[in-house]
Amino acid sequence: MEGTNKANPEGFWPLNFLKKLLIAHWRSLLILLIGVYLPFQLFELLAVKVWQNAGGFPWDVPILLAIHSQAIPQLDVIAVILTKLGSFWTALPIFTAIAIVFWQKRWWRSLTYLLTTAFGSLIINRTAKELMHRVRPQLWVSGAPEFDYAFPSGHAMTSMTLVVVLVILSKDKPWRWLVMLFGGLYVLAIAWTRLYLGVHFPSDILAGWMVAIAWSIGVSLIIKPHLIATNPLNNVQPVEETSLLPKEKQVLAED
Repeated sequence: MEGTNKANPEGFWPLNFLKKLLIAHWRSLLILLIGVYLPFQLFELLAVKVWQNAGGFPWDVPILLAIHSQAIPQLDVIAVILTKLGSFWTALPIFTAIAIVFWQKRWWRSLTYLLTTAFGSLIINRTAKELMHRVRPQLWVSGAPEFDYAFPSGHAMTSMTLVVVLVILSKDKPWRWLVMLFGGLYVLAIAWTRLYLGVHFPSDILAGWMVAIAWSIGVSLIIKPHLIATNPLNNVQPVEETSLLPKEKQVLAED
């Protein structure tokens, strides 16, 4: 026992290493739990319920009827115009403009993250719609009817994906709080238009938000846009956007 203690003065080294590892990465683990696991779990619960019952949840229709009870011609016009801002094809020019800036600045990680998240969100949404086959609400004649499936909401996914991407890419920027503030208002406004126009159930919106959050944050944890923080465990220096991580270099070497 004495020899073991002399050889390993800090105690049982696997536990000591695990402790240091958790301390070094607790922020990433917390983000993984709150930003990826919990939203995905909520999306899964919503999807299972909708799969079992296309009518969804008891609160879906009452919320829609409550919102529709406030309908006036002026709001009809606003909703029809505003809802177009949540479409993927309307958001595409924004993604494209940001991508061009990243290309010019040679921010390859940020560019890869942006493109992967944006187009991945579109693919996930289309795939989920085809799998779930949820019919849209038919409670009144919509001012902007939709004819594809409802679950999850594409507008909710697009708007939330755009905002989360901008928040992540504006890390450490002084105007990040403005992105969060106006981004939150934008997401809520798009959600309201979809409910006001009667083309989505509230559960469609919530599901779209959750999967967009989980996907956007999950991809950021893998690709790590911008700089890679120093690892206090082994004193690895920050890696620039144009540099590859050791694991990434190893994969290329194996290929």
